Amino acid sequence: MATGPQFLQTPGPSNVPPRVLAATASPTIDHRGPAFAELTSALLPRLQEVFGTGSAVVVYPSSGTGAWEAALTNCLSPGDRVLGFETGYFATLWRDMAIRLGLTVEFVPGDWRHGVDPAVVAERLTADPVIAAVMVVHNETSTGVRSPVAAVADVIRRTGHPALLLVDAVSSLGCIEYRHDEWSVDVTVSASQKGLMLPPGLGFNALSDKALTAAERCRQARSYWDWRAVLNANRSGFFPYTPPTNLLFGLREALDMLLGEGLPAVYARHTRLATATRAAVSAWGLETVCADPTAHSDSVTGVLLPEGFPAAQLDRIARDRYNLVLGMGLGRLAGRAFRIGHLGYLNEAALLGALGATELALGDTGIPPPSCGVSAALAALR
Repeated sequence: MATGPQFLQTPGPSNVPPRVLAATASPTIDHRGPAFAELTSALLPRLQEVFGTGSAVVVYPSSGTGAWEAALTNCLSPGDRVLGFETGYFATLWRDMAIRLGLTVEFVPGDWRHGVDPAVVAERLTADPVIAAVMVVHNETSTGVRSPVAAVADVIRRTGHPALLLVDAVSSLGCIEYRHDEWSVDVTVSASQKGLMLPPGLGFNALSDKALTAAERCRQARSYWDWRAVLNANRSGFFPYTPPTNLLFGLREALDMLLGEGLPAVYARHTRLATATRAAVSAWGLETVCADPTAHSDSVTGVLLPEGFPAAQLDRIARDRYNLVLGMGLGRLAGRAFRIGHLGYLNEAALLGALGATELALGDTGIPPPSCGVSAALAALR
């Protein structure tokens, strides 16, 4: 078995900083008392800053999947038509959820190597004036491909279409520049366990006025996920259910770290680490899943494996020999790819160690890299 510290390089859950872990271990307080109300009232405006919004952000004790469901059930009614795009595994899961909730989904096929094409959005919206919402995954965690949310929003504006824009920012928030208000997003979905550097357990919806208006007309049955109950309770600093108090302590600490570093510096750090990772992949003679150089993710890099390569063996060797945990391929990429997460609580030294361990594991499994990936990453960082 491997010894030494673990290199957790999945694209979420990501590494949790010690000070955030320590905050979650604080004594639990009364969630109906004045100290908790002060905590909530101070947290929500700082959370808005990370989303790039001056409007409401709803917090749930949930995963990102729960936050998806909240987005769909609050502003769409059974039978509504929605437009989605097959950009990867998580986009496909969101489609499946929409269908189970009684929505009619037009799902544009994709190869999982490219993001959403704004021209296709324009074409589909022009052809169908009754589409109620467009669903876009900003950063596809399964592939390392980013979609141009701002350009999609611009298409909706230019066509004058009434569709809502729903965006999954689960693996981009706190890693890649995101502007909920400026980009005219109606609901942004995210979660705690990636760029926000927390354990899993918090789901988020950032809302627009248009989304809140839609919620008043919505005929979908909802109770736990109802925005209105949360927003009403939040006005006095509370929640309509028992909140995850200790995770909120951790969120306060994580926001202190992100905003203390400065969001532009956070985004620049992620770009730097992502560029170094792709340099290493190229030096290994491998290809990224993302086939569009303008759409590379700054939080995760998907790497294609040669035909017939034993992906499960790579995973086992990385874990057992080097204490390295990589993300493996999901869905149609299962057994065909692996993923290197470079997001959240990560710096150059930690990344170089993980890339070195990845290179060793690749060699042990049967891919002798043509050149040193760590050297290529170092050159990129310099």
